[in-house]
Amino acid sequence: MSDTMTQVSGCTVESCSFNHDHDCGAFAITVAGSSQHASCGTFIETGSLGGLPKVLASVGACQRSECVHNENLMCGAHDVRIGAGAEAADCLSYQAG
Repeated sequence: MSDTMTQVSGCTVESCSFNHDHDCGAFAITVAGSSQHASCGTFIETGSLGGLPKVLASVGACQRSECVHNENLMCGAHDVRIGAGAEAADCLSYQAG
Protein backbone atom coordinates (compact mmCIF):
# COMPACT_ATOMS: atom_id res chain seq x y z
CA MET A 1 0.00 0.00 0.00
CA SER A 2 1.23 3.46 -0.88
CA ASP A 3 1.78 6.13 1.74
CA THR A 4 0.72 8.96 -0.60
CA MET A 5 -2.74 10.12 -1.57
CA THR A 6 -3.98 9.75 -5.14
CA GLN A 7 -4.37 13.11 -6.88
CA VAL A 8 -7.46 14.22 -8.80
CA SER A 9 -5.84 15.05 -12.14
CA GLY A 10 -8.86 16.78 -13.63
CA CYS A 11 -12.57 17.42 -13.39
CA THR A 12 -14.81 18.25 -16.33
CA VAL A 13 -17.96 18.69 -14.23
CA GLU A 14 -18.53 22.41 -14.83
CA SER A 15 -21.60 22.50 -12.56
CA CYS A 16 -19.64 21.40 -9.46
CA SER A 17 -18.96 24.18 -6.97
CA PHE A 18 -15.44 22.79 -6.39
CA ASN A 19 -14.52 22.97 -10.11
CA HIS A 20 -11.90 25.67 -10.70
CA ASP A 21 -10.96 25.68 -14.40
CA HIS A 22 -11.07 21.86 -14.59
CA ASP A 23 -9.13 21.40 -11.35
CA CYS A 24 -10.80 20.35 -8.12
CA GLY A 25 -10.70 22.89 -5.29
CA ALA A 26 -11.83 20.46 -2.61
CA PHE A 27 -9.07 19.43 -0.21
CA ALA A 28 -10.03 15.76 -0.71
CA ILE A 29 -12.85 13.88 -2.40
CA THR A 30 -14.67 10.68 -1.53
CA VAL A 31 -15.34 8.19 -4.30
CA ALA A 32 -18.82 6.79 -3.63
CA GLY A 33 -21.56 5.26 -5.79
CA SER A 34 -23.28 1.92 -5.97
CA SER A 35 -22.19 -1.56 -6.94
CA GLN A 36 -20.18 -1.56 -10.19
CA HIS A 37 -20.41 2.25 -10.42
CA ALA A 38 -18.25 4.98 -8.90
CA SER A 39 -19.21 8.61 -8.50
CA CYS A 40 -17.69 11.62 -6.80
CA GLY A 41 -19.38 11.78 -3.41
CA THR A 42 -18.01 15.31 -2.92
CA PHE A 43 -19.89 16.72 -5.95
CA ILE A 44 -21.97 19.74 -4.93
CA GLU A 45 -24.03 21.70 -7.43
CA THR A 46 -24.73 25.18 -6.12
CA GLY A 47 -24.42 28.58 -7.68
CA SER A 48 -21.38 29.47 -5.57
CA LEU A 49 -17.73 28.69 -5.94
CA GLY A 50 -16.52 26.45 -3.13
CA GLY A 51 -13.33 24.97 -1.86
CA LEU A 52 -9.83 26.32 -1.74
CA PRO A 53 -8.53 28.67 -4.44
CA LYS A 54 -5.41 26.75 -5.51
CA VAL A 55 -5.49 23.14 -4.35
CA LEU A 56 -5.45 20.05 -6.48
CA ALA A 57 -7.60 17.58 -4.61
CA SER A 58 -6.65 14.10 -3.49
CA VAL A 59 -8.84 11.05 -3.02
CA GLY A 60 -9.43 10.91 0.73
CA ALA A 61 -11.43 7.69 0.69
CA CYS A 62 -12.86 5.21 -1.78
CA GLN A 63 -16.05 3.34 -0.95
CA ARG A 64 -15.85 1.17 -4.09
CA SER A 65 -14.18 -1.93 -2.63
CA GLU A 66 -14.63 -3.82 -5.94
CA CYS A 67 -12.41 -1.33 -7.82
CA VAL A 68 -9.02 -2.71 -8.85
CA HIS A 69 -7.38 0.45 -7.47
CA ASN A 70 -8.97 0.12 -4.00
CA GLU A 71 -6.43 -0.70 -1.29
CA ASN A 72 -7.95 -0.78 2.20
CA LEU A 73 -10.60 1.79 1.16
CA MET A 74 -7.90 4.11 -0.21
CA CYS A 75 -7.27 4.75 -3.91
CA GLY A 76 -4.08 3.20 -5.26
CA ALA A 77 -4.40 4.58 -8.81
CA HIS A 78 -1.74 6.97 -10.09
CA ASP A 79 -4.44 9.64 -10.44
CA VAL A 80 -8.18 9.90 -11.01
CA ARG A 81 -10.29 11.95 -13.38
CA ILE A 82 -13.82 13.07 -12.57
CA GLY A 83 -16.38 13.66 -15.32
CA ALA A 84 -19.76 12.78 -16.76
CA GLY A 85 -20.63 9.11 -16.89
CA ALA A 86 -23.74 7.36 -15.58
CA GLU A 87 -24.11 10.41 -13.31
CA ALA A 88 -22.94 14.02 -13.63
CA ALA A 89 -19.77 13.43 -11.60
CA ASP A 90 -18.25 9.96 -11.95
CA CYS A 91 -14.80 8.60 -11.19
CA LEU A 92 -13.62 7.90 -14.73
CA SER A 93 -10.60 5.95 -13.44
CA TYR A 94 -12.84 3.34 -11.78
CA GLN A 95 -12.31 -0.25 -12.94
CA ALA A 96 -14.35 -3.09 -11.48
CA GLY A 97 -12.16 -6.00 -10.46
